[in-house]
Amino acid sequence: MRIFLILVVIFLQCTSIALAGKSFSGNVEKIDLNIRSHEMAISFFRLSDGEATLIQGPNNQNILVNVGGGQSKREMDRWLSLYDVKKVTMLILTGAHALHLEQVNHLVNRYHIKEIASSQQITKQIAENLDVGNQIVIKSWKEETKTELFPELSAVVQYVGSEKNEGLDFTLQFFKHHLFLMSSFSQHAKEKLLTKNLGEIKVFKVPANANEDLLSEKLVKHVDSQISILTAGGNHHPNPELISDLLKTWSEVYFTKTHGTVTIKFTKSHYEVFTILEDGSDYKNFGLRECFRII
Repeated sequence: MRIFLILVVIFLQCTSIALAGKSFSGNVEKIDLNIRSHEMAISFFRLSDGEATLIQGPNNQNILVNVGGGQSKREMDRWLSLYDVKKVTMLILTGAHALHLEQVNHLVNRYHIKEIASSQQITKQIAENLDVGNQIVIKSWKEETKTELFPELSAVVQYVGSEKNEGLDFTLQFFKHHLFLMSSFSQHAKEKLLTKNLGEIKVFKVPANANEDLLSEKLVKHVDSQISILTAGGNHHPNPELISDLLKTWSEVYFTKTHGTVTIKFTKSHYEVFTILEDGSDYKNFGLRECFRII
């Protein structure tokens, strides 16, 4: 009964969002987010394997977080083409689950990536196994590392772990907007993150494959996000107990497998959310829908 009620709540929530927004009909060949000065966008891709997030700023600044799975090369190229990405400034890898060497090498060469950041363990593997040459700057991020990704957008590493269900967890700050991209859900990571002052989180990227027992209702309440993004491919489905915990905090929950790629565009004072769902398995036709706007 509890699972049924959770599913009903999710359905009603998604329906209300769709009715509140503006619908766009027809196929979409390119997405122009028209990112101007003092604006940024973040897109959580819908992939059949693995996960990847695109961060975009003005002047064609593109940062990629993870590279999808070993079977999603074609999908990644299609999504990046759809967002008119020709060059990626920086690649961030959040853990061993994201280290698909062949895919990393492909993206480095195709999109002229000049900088890779990850944990010390991952950057060592990249240096030893990737054919990236001396033109690539490889940086090891540690806990509390703070980096300016581009003007007005900074990243702060909140936790770095190398054990099972651990990786690189970091927050982004763009003016008053705080985003939390989390990949760890071990007991130690959970305890450590509960001690962190994360700020008022607007967007929470939930760790892939996390369940309620490992993530915990207490940590979900601590993050207390306005929007929660669940990204996972394959046959994985979100944990109902985890979704229940997120909904209790009044967070808008998106699952990329169901809702499609989720793009959130930020200005200094507000943000807009869009979902993009591909039509068919050939990834040629896309439908674009604006979900809602928050001032």
